Amino acid sequence: MTGVAVVTGAARGIGLATTRRFVDQGMKVAMVDRDGEVLVEAAQEFGDAVKALIYDVSIPEQVDAMAKLIEQEFGSCNALINNAGVADFGPLAQTSFERWRRVMETNLDGVFLVSQALLPLLAETAKTSHASIVNIASISGLRASTLRVAYGTSKAAVIQLTLQQAAELGELGIRANCVAPGPVNTKLALAVHTPEIRAAYHDALPLNRYGSEDEVASAICYLASSDASFITGQLLAADGGFEAVGIGLPALRT
Repeated sequence: MTGVAVVTGAARGIGLATTRRFVDQGMKVAMVDRDGEVLVEAAQEFGDAVKALIYDVSIPEQVDAMAKLIEQEFGSCNALINNAGVADFGPLAQTSFERWRRVMETNLDGVFLVSQALLPLLAETAKTSHASIVNIASISGLRASTLRVAYGTSKAAVIQLTLQQAAELGELGIRANCVAPGPVNTKLALAVHTPEIRAAYHDALPLNRYGSEDEVASAICYLASSDASFITGQLLAADGGFEAVGIGLPALRT
């Protein structure tokens, strides 16, 4: 696969793993993240194949500036990966409106703003090549659980936004799909998931393990590629089977 990809939240985790896969496939990548120090360091791995863009996707003015720079530097966009997100877990009673908005402005507003700002470039690219959007939601957008009133709601909204994009942008030749990762061995998960939490996830997952960042990146890159040229408006849960066994107890499987 060749062309240009824009990956938000690219400084670490799934975004960085996705960037690595795109570069390995011969693509140029605009790596976007608001954590400038970490982003610049991560981009050094890829040399001239990437450009590090330090912008905050939750701020409309910054998103507009980012889109203009991408058009100037690359002139096209084959794949937009809306991966930037924040996790703030807490119960409903203790989730202030400020905490709620902090989650929504990145996880949901950012997807809307970046997609809208890059739409003209995606549409122009689609006239002669493939163009697609892949939004990163979460299994928390499909399965309710405690402490995720803001996070889970934001990710459920991303899933619906993906459907809206697919319905509206298909006539322009732009596909829109969504990946919902389940438990993944990110640095954040390794830091905050206790042995008891990890054991509980293993019991709940048919594959009995956490996924890797690269496994999720593989799903993202497939949906962004021309191999998925007739796939749009779809949700792919890269979750080790978590969603498939959402009803019932692991102890009752046998």
